[in-house]
Amino acid sequence: MKDIRKINNEEIIRFMEEVGEKKFKAKQLNEWLWKKGVHSFNEMLNLSLELRQKLTSNFLLEHLSISDKFESRDGTIKFLFSLPDKQFIEGVLIPADKRVTACISSQVGCPLNCSFCATGQGGFSRNLHFTEIYDQFLLMNKESIETYQREISNIVFMGMGEPLLNYEQVLQAIELLTSTQGQGWSPSRITLSTVGIVEKIRQLADDHVKVGLAVSLHVADPEKRLRLMPVTASNPLPELQKALQYYASETGNRVSIEYLLLDEINNSIQDADNLLRFCKVFPVKINLIEYNSTDARFRKSPPQKTSVFMEYLEQKNLIVTMRQSRGDDIAAACGQLAAKRVRMNIK
Repeated sequence: MKDIRKINNEEIIRFMEEVGEKKFKAKQLNEWLWKKGVHSFNEMLNLSLELRQKLTSNFLLEHLSISDKFESRDGTIKFLFSLPDKQFIEGVLIPADKRVTACISSQVGCPLNCSFCATGQGGFSRNLHFTEIYDQFLLMNKESIETYQREISNIVFMGMGEPLLNYEQVLQAIELLTSTQGQGWSPSRITLSTVGIVEKIRQLADDHVKVGLAVSLHVADPEKRLRLMPVTASNPLPELQKALQYYASETGNRVSIEYLLLDEINNSIQDADNLLRFCKVFPVKINLIEYNSTDARFRKSPPQKTSVFMEYLEQKNLIVTMRQSRGDDIAAACGQLAAKRVRMNIK
């Protein structure tokens, strides 16, 4: 049997007609599937028992489930999600003042093998289907209401995987989040994070995708970046710079640059100047990030060096913020997601 969320609306309407139901039943069904996110046909109480039985006999309704969750001292919650094929991914809820941000995954693992990232070191299994991406929001939104007494306010695609290597499925999930069929969100509340897939950044501009764009740059020296991030070989920094310039000119959006500070690797004044030169051709906001330990080869930038680095950029009139680490005590912070049960044994 087919998963009902993986067939198009025309097929659903045709099924309704074949079993003697009115077309508007398809709309009612879609509200249960996409707005309310129910996990069984029996929960669709405004559909007749007979229709619910027919749906159960003809379709699957696959969904994610929460296999485990852990709460940080700072209120951050990490979720281990079980997929229909018994694989696992992670997602994170991050509360701050009146906002709750959901960090969502786009792949099972990650194929990019960035040396400082636990997700990349864990290997890659497959892309997520848009329903699996969307389910993360539905499940975490329920948890957000229960835990924080408010709904999710922002979404960042900064969980497991590279969103732009799963372009079509990620955009379908975003379409649902922003459409009246789904959640009706403003695209401005959603941010896509990428390591810098040049071709897909240009496609985002050409497709007029209105969500925010964040680029995990981390180093603006070509040789250093290649050593840390192998994706640089096929997406060299000069081409990435041109793609971001094109994206900004086509969309009018400011680009967020994510920069993970690693001591003795990318936190010198020369590194700051390289970053300045990379960013000079497009409107930018720079987010500096503390390193959350995943590998003994790397160390967090000392506060004094971080201050000097930040002040250098600010003196050049760049917008710079220091992102505080959240959820590092439960391995939920930037670069720590790995979706392995052994990593969930945290007290």
